[in-house]
Amino acid sequence: MKGFVLFDIDGVIRDVASSYRLAIQETVNHFAGWRPTLTNIDSLKSEGCWNNDWEASLELIRRSEIQVNSSFEIPTLKEVVKTFSDFYFGGDPQGDSSKWKGFIKNEILLVDPGFFEQLNNKGFKWGFVSGAEAESARFVLEKRLNLWKPPLIAMGEAPDKPNPKGLLNLSRKLLGAPLGAGAPPIAYVGDTVADIQTIKNARKEIPTQKFFSLGVAPPHLHGHANREKREIYEKNLQAAGADIILKSTSEILTLESNWKTKK
Repeated sequence: MKGFVLFDIDGVIRDVASSYRLAIQETVNHFAGWRPTLTNIDSLKSEGCWNNDWEASLELIRRSEIQVNSSFEIPTLKEVVKTFSDFYFGGDPQGDSSKWKGFIKNEILLVDPGFFEQLNNKGFKWGFVSGAEAESARFVLEKRLNLWKPPLIAMGEAPDKPNPKGLLNLSRKLLGAPLGAGAPPIAYVGDTVADIQTIKNARKEIPTQKFFSLGVAPPHLHGHANREKREIYEKNLQAAGADIILKSTSEILTLESNWKTKK
């Protein structure tokens, strides 16, 4: 085995501009009468402490008083979660996914099942460390990508990123042995500052383990019209400590030798 490649899901495995991020926009608008732009959301997430979209929505609602120049009652997190879920799932999250009518149906895949076969063929083990709800994560991995029982740490199964506990626990499980000197390298592919900081924190916990942070800008920033915004976003990821910036998730298949030699 050459190493592990662990992935965030949102913005890395699937495009969530028209699902999770749209749910943030509509949830904020529902309570505050203001619809944040994708740039507003990117700016918030660049702070590195708003990886949870429910909490990000609530924080944008709190900040909305400045945007709309008026006072309103701030909802509880429980109220935000209920409204967000209605927009995103459009049905019972724990029920039959075929009956969901929400924004989750809008998601575009950024990789295909063959991508994981190629990782297998190259001798890498892989898995997922995501802040998404388990139902949402399993829907995209199992039903849309047809992955059989993919190794996954989802929301509620470990502390929120940038806490590295979920990443470390999954890595130990995949290895079946302690991490540290002599263990295969671990790469994590993410699209937010919190993802990059997760690797930085993992290094602090296990200094003798080789970790690599691979950053990729979310899909809504790709394309010529958003080139300047993407470059700014990528510089923020680099400033946060990303070892390599990928042009796309699938580019990792061509960068194997490069990231394995990073310090």
